[in-house]
Amino acid sequence: MSWLRARAASFGHAFRGLAAFVREPNVAIHLAIAAAVIALSAWLDLALAQRALLILAIGLVLGLEALNTALEALADRVAPERHPLVAKAKDVAASAVLIAVLAAAASGLLLLGPPLLAKLGLR
Repeated sequence: MSWLRARAASFGHAFRGLAAFVREPNVAIHLAIAAAVIALSAWLDLALAQRALLILAIGLVLGLEALNTALEALADRVAPERHPLVAKAKDVAASAVLIAVLAAAASGLLLLGPPLLAKLGLR
């Protein structure tokens, strides 16, 4: 039974982290864009595999944003004063999010662009 309690506690920690994560200002932007992409994919009636790719891209962006947020919080705790290595670590973590966002945006354009143009009668 202690194994089950430990697993339940792990999920509790994860959900607490998720609650803290969704309160971050940048997350609201990511979630709004994700909702728009999911709604657009439904309106365009994309194939299941195409929707899965969009959801995967959204998940990767959100996951990296969560890791970036965690790294920044930890860095601020262990090194509250400005330090070049801490700044570098935070910048590189932020660049990981940027790379994922750019890849997700490109995937979104490839998956959503042609059917959207067709639906609008522009292609």
